[in-house]
Amino acid sequence: MMAIELCGVSKRFKETLALDQVNVSFDEAKIYGLLGNNGAGKTTLMNIVANRLYADQGQVLIDGEPVADLDRALSKVYLLGEKNLYGEDMRVKKALAAAAHFYPDFELKRALAMAKQFGLNIRKKIGSLSTGYASIFKLIIALNVNTPYLLLDEPVLGLDAQHRDSFYKLLLQKYAERPCTIVISTHLIAEVANLIEHTVIIRDGRILENRPTEELLAVGYTISGPAAAVDDYIAGKSLLSQSALGGLKTACLTGRPQTPLPDSLELGKLNLQDYFIQLMNREEHDNG
Repeated sequence: MMAIELCGVSKRFKETLALDQVNVSFDEAKIYGLLGNNGAGKTTLMNIVANRLYADQGQVLIDGEPVADLDRALSKVYLLGEKNLYGEDMRVKKALAAAAHFYPDFELKRALAMAKQFGLNIRKKIGSLSTGYASIFKLIIALNVNTPYLLLDEPVLGLDAQHRDSFYKLLLQKYAERPCTIVISTHLIAEVANLIEHTVIIRDGRILENRPTEELLAVGYTISGPAAAVDDYIAGKSLLSQSALGGLKTACLTGRPQTPLPDSLELGKLNLQDYFIQLMNREEHDNG
């Protein structure tokens, strides 16, 4: 089976249980969203997959082979994380050349073209880069290593809106040209919602949701319009969340909409960020 599989993986840091018997797989050639609040276990999960941390319990398989035992399995994974893997005194150009040496399929010419596109000065030392350009440097490497599995942990940290948009376009272009498994962990849910095919939501080290994004969002819908009309409509229905601005209101509900709708109301699709927020709120309420 071509996939990353986590089988009963647990990890504890002193008093904190970061991962609690996690069972999840990331299948071949799909884009996944790994979503969760701060401290949910996302970074720990990715570091264990990339063999930068060891699980206390359970195992990780890549294409059926255990990560902990085989360099061959690990060579199929690239993790973009918070840490810079290159020396701070190394110049960007030399670091890109080093990446081409380490990764046989690395596209150096394309990486240099991306550096020019983003305005990254390849003569600069890595340690002198701003937060945004340090992220761009790491993104350029990630977009060009061409491993079967690409893990992106908060990939757009410090990037402005224009650079984030450019990155998302380049990521989709890469995926179209050389399909691979991409796992994106981010707090900018609204920005990646249209990219991810499958959503995994984690909280307190436990998987709460693990299904295709389209299926996840099919559980509900939104209603918008004058506040009084929305209030009348949602009475007695299963409400996920609601927000008001001036005299207008939007409500997110589960189930199917009643038909016909009043003319004053507009029907819409549930969005991933709203679903995530209501799920987190419900978990907080249920767990006191």
